[in-house]
Amino acid sequence: IAREDIFALSRSIDDMLDYAYTTVDEMEILKVNPTNHMSRIASLLRDAAFEIHMAVQRLQEHPHVATEHAQRAKALENRVEAVYREALAELFGGPEEVSQIIKMLKKREVYRPLSNAADKGDEAGNIIADIVVKIA
Repeated sequence: IAREDIFALSRSIDDMLDYAYTTVDEMEILKVNPTNHMSRIASLLRDAAFEIHMAVQRLQEHPHVATEHAQRAKALENRVEAVYREALAELFGGPEEVSQIIKMLKKREVYRPLSNAADKGDEAGNIIADIVVKIA
């Protein structure tokens, strides 16, 4: 496996984790309690991280199995994006009082890094697929 591929993969995984930490920080700073949507996205991100972990473990010995795990991680990113859009639609479909708007904006600031974390999981899946093409 090429060093630059390992570096790119580690960077995308690190970015995914950074966005997860950012989400927690935003929730604490903005005093936002988790919503059902946030919990669903976090669960999907956990599953995507597991699939990426399994892909990395199998990359050397079983590259085609690694590809299957990477594809599952990518599919989970699509599910995160669907929940994210659902959350935003619900969030901005509510009352338009000033106090509610502030709460809406705070929650949106929490949803954004969750979506970004999923994007980085998708990127990691793409990098794994690229590595498999090179080594298989």
